[in-house]
Amino acid sequence: MPEKWIQYWRLARLDKPVGWLLLLWPTLWALWVASDGHPRPGIVVIFVLGVITMRAAGCVINDILDRDLDPLVERTRERPLASGAVTVREALVVFIVLMILALFLVLLLNRQTLLLAVAGAVIAASYPLAKRFTHLPQVYLGVAFSWGIPMAFTAQDSPLMPLAWWLLIANLLWTVAYDTMYAMADRPDDLKAGIKSTAILFGRRELAINAFLQALALGNLALIGHTLNLGAVFYAGLAAAALTVVYQYQLCKDRDRRKCFKAFLNNIWFGGFVFAGLWLAYLLRV
Repeated sequence: MPEKWIQYWRLARLDKPVGWLLLLWPTLWALWVASDGHPRPGIVVIFVLGVITMRAAGCVINDILDRDLDPLVERTRERPLASGAVTVREALVVFIVLMILALFLVLLLNRQTLLLAVAGAVIAASYPLAKRFTHLPQVYLGVAFSWGIPMAFTAQDSPLMPLAWWLLIANLLWTVAYDTMYAMADRPDDLKAGIKSTAILFGRRELAINAFLQALALGNLALIGHTLNLGAVFYAGLAAAALTVVYQYQLCKDRDRRKCFKAFLNNIWFGGFVFAGLWLAYLLRV
């Protein structure tokens, strides 16, 4: 690709799949639960493409709003906007194009899902402002990263809709934990720049709080599995996810910035193991 297009690709973080995987896993959980293990292939394709598109749009608007803060943080100062490789005008064009693509995808779904999508877009676009006004931007991100869950239920007219909010809470707890690890990697720079986060709010209690949040998330998922009679294979997936929690705790215990970021990245396995257990549970039920 031409150099400028490479910068646009980087601006949308399409070179870093971890972000959209963390958003995709809970969306897939919801698609399978809402459809009793038999989601329509077309719906799955729309949601996968929608997750990638909206995550990319969220990254672009995040960098536009944080263009004065990113140069102050070691990990973000080389991002295309922060480094000057992309202009604000170019970034806005990329954002608009991505939002048009997302709108096209959601128009293929029903009206209720479209209304939820509009609310989700507002939440995602306003998330970058949270770190300026509250020490709980990770909670705000948790809502944004969980919004695909009720959308997955309404898109399939699921009679299990009450479970959507239960699943949303589980994912919210998990998201706050892994994004706190992400914030732990940036904490020294964030303190200098005046950026707020749960890593700063929790202080030296962050490891215990993270483990507690992840345990609550797993407990919620276990209760959902019990309600749906998903069987032993689902709990095996949860057990594998629990092992990633132990590993992440070991990585973070010294508060080393690189290891905290590695722990954050490891969460793709947490989400993947939960989905693997869920998928197999429904597959073996047939």
